[in-house]
Amino acid sequence: MEHITGIGGFFFRSENAKDLIQWYIKHLGINPTPKTYDERSWWQEGGPTEISAFSPNDSYLGKFGTSWVINFRVRNLDAMINQLKAEGIEVELDPEVYPNGRFAFLVDPEGNPIQLWEVAGPDKIDPKNR
Repeated sequence: MEHITGIGGFFFRSENAKDLIQWYIKHLGINPTPKTYDERSWWQEGGPTEISAFSPNDSYLGKFGTSWVINFRVRNLDAMINQLKAEGIEVELDPEVYPNGRFAFLVDPEGNPIQLWEVAGPDKIDPKNR
């Protein structure tokens, strides 16, 4: 059976797309969508990806006030939090350490929720290297 090989993009509306993409470039190191077909897209490092659907009343997404949240993997959560805080960005560290890792939450300048994930447990090991 054919299957997807990863997330190919995440697209959403913005009140000020040009400034918002600059924020993502500066603070999260994500390159924008290329302007021409001759330019390369941003390539993510291989790793686990979670896809989940929640009920409308679920408290997890309820805290964000939206119907979605984007989750980005990071190698060192503490270093990323310190880097963002040094830039004046509020970041909330989840105090609980879960079997699958540690998490932090922030919002972009337009209030879009972002979750940062430092992977642990079985997902930390590339399945090709098991």
